[in-house]
Amino acid sequence: MSNLIDGIRKNSFVVFGRAGMDMFADPVGAKAETAETFRSDLGGSSANICAGLCKLGAQSALVTSVSDDAVGRFCTNRLNHYGVDTQYLKVLGGEYRISLAVYESVIEDFQLVIYRNNAVDFQVTNEDVDRVDYGAYGAMITAGTVFAAEPSRGSTFRAFENARAAGLPVIFDIDYRPYSWPSPEVAADVLSRAGAQSDLIVGNDEEFGFMAGGIEKGMDKARELAAKPGRIVIYKMGEQGAVTFADGQEIRTGIYPVTALKPNGAGDSFMAGLLAGIAEGRDLRDAVLRGSACASIVVSQPGCAPAMPTPAQLEAFLSSHPGPTHS
Repeated sequence: MSNLIDGIRKNSFVVFGRAGMDMFADPVGAKAETAETFRSDLGGSSANICAGLCKLGAQSALVTSVSDDAVGRFCTNRLNHYGVDTQYLKVLGGEYRISLAVYESVIEDFQLVIYRNNAVDFQVTNEDVDRVDYGAYGAMITAGTVFAAEPSRGSTFRAFENARAAGLPVIFDIDYRPYSWPSPEVAADVLSRAGAQSDLIVGNDEEFGFMAGGIEKGMDKARELAAKPGRIVIYKMGEQGAVTFADGQEIRTGIYPVTALKPNGAGDSFMAGLLAGIAEGRDLRDAVLRGSACASIVVSQPGCAPAMPTPAQLEAFLSSHPGPTHS
């Protein structure tokens, strides 16, 4: 586990996966189908993790492809706004498109519409990942969506090999999105392969259950993955908190209850808060709780990247908020 923790403590991350544009109905409570005004900002799971890390004082670089159009340039501009290193962004012309998410700040009957036509982020190649200077970073992060199609599936597994050769630990957010995959069977096989090659695995009960072939088997799958020495597995259970498996221990943590405006963005913010906490030298339980606090902050505000907290906002939340609950 020391290689993993030491890598994270360098506080510099190379992140693989998509960026996208979020459009969320304004004001809070407006339904997307009747809204006349939308706010825009950065979205996409990996881009959100990058922005969250930068806002918490880490360094992050995103490796992906963006479309050669106004929306692709919008996303690049917003990545730069949040301080994300964009040197590994490849701009692709033609009919490839960056993803677009339309949603609302409403919990009841929440609607999220994602446009993934000719998704440009799947076009990351071996050549793209070989351009990365892995030695400049402490750890590699990927979200599971990159594995849903070729060529990014193969190129990200190649990036795993490159990271290993450079001594970098691999951090994997399962992030299973059924609509991106050709079939559940392919997804279960590929995501399990990725998990087997990772040092830190984060997912929710449904994602581990999916990899195991049934939600009731998810916890056992997490334990099985955590049996490899040096690996940390975090099994998230929503309102029930999380279980962290590390060095034969099972660390149970609760959540920070908030009035949620929306469900999305929590996982990305959790990852950023967790890694920033470890990078600061905090113990694993404290780092997981900081991740949970970041998740609560994001679901209680509009948007994803703009809702990610700064260190001052995180400290203010922790000092003024009851919790965490006991799982």
